[in-house]
Amino acid sequence: MQGTARAPGTCGELLQGKINGTNFLVTCPVDLYSEVTVRLSMQGIVKVDASLTKVRSAVERTLKFLGKGEIGADVIVTSTVPCGKGMASSTADIAASCAATAVALGTYLTPDEIAEIALNIEPTDGVMFPGISMFDHVEGKILKYLGKAPEVEIVIVDLGGTVDTVSFNQNSELESLNEAKEHQVAEALGKIESALSANDWGLLGKAVTAGAFAHQHILYKPGLRTLAQICHDSGGLGINIAHSGTVVGLLFEKGRYSGTVQEKIVRAGFDSSFPARIIDGGVEVLQESAGERSWLSLNTYMVGICGKLQKSTG
Repeated sequence: MQGTARAPGTCGELLQGKINGTNFLVTCPVDLYSEVTVRLSMQGIVKVDASLTKVRSAVERTLKFLGKGEIGADVIVTSTVPCGKGMASSTADIAASCAATAVALGTYLTPDEIAEIALNIEPTDGVMFPGISMFDHVEGKILKYLGKAPEVEIVIVDLGGTVDTVSFNQNSELESLNEAKEHQVAEALGKIESALSANDWGLLGKAVTAGAFAHQHILYKPGLRTLAQICHDSGGLGINIAHSGTVVGLLFEKGRYSGTVQEKIVRAGFDSSFPARIIDGGVEVLQESAGERSWLSLNTYMVGICGKLQKSTG
């Protein structure tokens, strides 16, 4: 038995901080994916590339969660999500691994169960949840669906280097630093919720830009103001950031992005940038029939599995 699933990476977050003492982020999924195939074996060992320790942990924990801890697996991971940049590469790997393991066993995990397993491995993004969500990435205390993905294209700029998410979240000063920007974060969150509800992408751009600059005293990003100006001068909506990473996103309404933006970015001294698209979050399961591959949302897959289980039990 085997299963294949994929989960999206992100361009950082639309917003991140604390409200009333609780951590949260607002997801920013993009059309880059980690795809994981899990083939079950009776050897009792999970085999995967030695560097993918979080994937191994995710598969092992999922097998135990589903009462099959004695089973082993061979795991293959293919990802287009850059690592160490704040683009949720680890979360995408973990979420896809959990879902693929469940599929291989002929069952499923809900997004909440995937998040629970992920949080036992490390602080996690909320890309396993549909649409755009507000999620407590440290303890899972907050989960709120905010709406469907905005019709927004995004130019992702990598400022260089890497940031270790686990180390970042263990910073002893992080709590007080987040408290210092709590008022700005709360105001930005209200605007993001209103923007997603009203499809007001101009308001969304202003809100995420405010959140990005409010984070500068926590993880400074050189050139942020320059990138914000390039975005503005190019007719963009605003900028967002990876709050524990190295990327910045320049947001544009669908159809308003032009390749000249990247030329301006290069002229300003930034070496690496590429276009992407903000999409709805959520894990997808691979279905293959007559040589055709298609991806089902986890919700659609779960409904199908529940129907099969009901039929098999009469």
